[in-house]
Amino acid sequence: MTNLVRAKLLAVLVPAALLAGAYGSEIWGGLYPCEMCWWQRYAHFAALALAVLAWAGGRLPDGGRALVGLAALAILTSGGIGAYHAGVEAGVFEGFTQCTSSGGGGSPADMLKSILEAPLIRCDQVQFEFLGISMAGWNAILSIGFGLVILWLSFTRARRSA
Repeated sequence: MTNLVRAKLLAVLVPAALLAGAYGSEIWGGLYPCEMCWWQRYAHFAALALAVLAWAGGRLPDGGRALVGLAALAILTSGGIGAYHAGVEAGVFEGFTQCTSSGGGGSPADMLKSILEAPLIRCDQVQFEFLGISMAGWNAILSIGFGLVILWLSFTRARRSA
């Protein structure tokens, strides 16, 4: 298996696994995403799409290397947002988002009911942590770590054994 194939594999698995964890914690864990959580997910959606295109890009002159690099950058972007979000949760940074909720359509009474029943999730409060690290912190650690590994794998050649 070449390093580029390893990079493609990680570029698909990392955002897929992190998104699965995020949605799993929402569906089965009862945790709701705040605005910055969504920003992290958007970057992973982009990474996943680029990584899937990289697999289809085997006929490209670079074998999909550029798409894998872009996927890695999207993963790193999610990690950067996660690091900032963890800093906001820890009080290191002041968040610049407001807690918002949007209504569904219908009558004004239906819209008001929808807004009032929507869970209000603050970006500066930790909903869940594991080993003293919030979900945003874990996203930062995993995304930045694997994003760098994917970049390294996609731009290096495997050594041949002697």
